[in-house]
Amino acid sequence: MAFGSFENNAGSQPMAEINTTPLVDVMLVLLVIFIITAPLFHEAVPVDLPRVDASRLDDPPRVVSVAIDAAGAVFIDGLAVADTDMAARFAAIGAAGGEPELHLRADRGTRYERVTEVLANAQRAGLVRIAFVTEPTR
Repeated sequence: MAFGSFENNAGSQPMAEINTTPLVDVMLVLLVIFIITAPLFHEAVPVDLPRVDASRLDDPPRVVSVAIDAAGAVFIDGLAVADTDMAARFAAIGAAGGEPELHLRADRGTRYERVTEVLANAQRAGLVRIAFVTEPTR
């Protein structure tokens, strides 16, 4: 009986073992490649940097929270502000220094006109970094 015969023997079973030798060979080659190339990922030049006491440039901006409820009332940092005092309050915030970031939260029922009035007052005071705060949909 030959190994490569085309005879159909009733007692012969198909080979059920997986030959893992090629898989192991490929994995060992990949391991060697990663071992050789891993030190090349760190290409930093050793430099002795000077030490200086200075403030960080990455300071987070000052956040000013502005909320508008459904009735149109405006709250700046949790305090109710009248329409006549809103421009002065935004001007004081802009004059305080830095570039504050305005986080605007408006009620869903707030009229669009009211939101644009608040944004216009903030823009006239020099507050140009404005973020709209929303809730994610569920």
